[in-house]
Amino acid sequence: MSRTPQEVFADHGNRLGTGDLDLISQNYTEDAVFLTPEGTLTGREGVRRGIGALLADLPDADWQLTPQFAGDVLFLQWSAATDTHEVTDGVDTFVFRDGLISAQTVRYTLTPRTTRTP
Repeated sequence: MSRTPQEVFADHGNRLGTGDLDLISQNYTEDAVFLTPEGTLTGREGVRRGIGALLADLPDADWQLTPQFAGDVLFLQWSAATDTHEVTDGVDTFVFRDGLISAQTVRYTLTPRTTRTP
């Protein structure tokens, strides 16, 4: 049974929360394309590496997400912050096929947070 993009995205969020990269990558097709600021990764293993790198950059982040669906495409605006870094201008584009994610483009700006003293 095929899932809607909204169902896949909700499940994807739950899997991201576990931090289990094998589980997370199962939401992608075998031939998925994952475009990151560092380059193009392909297949479930590529997705696994790309998401792992992002999660490693932002451990224990406070994420803010705004999804907008247009048919089988999701535009996701996001930001995140940790004690040491913050992400601004985060925009992901997901393309869904047959109840899975077949392509994702990830763009963001990662900057160190400035410590302010009163």
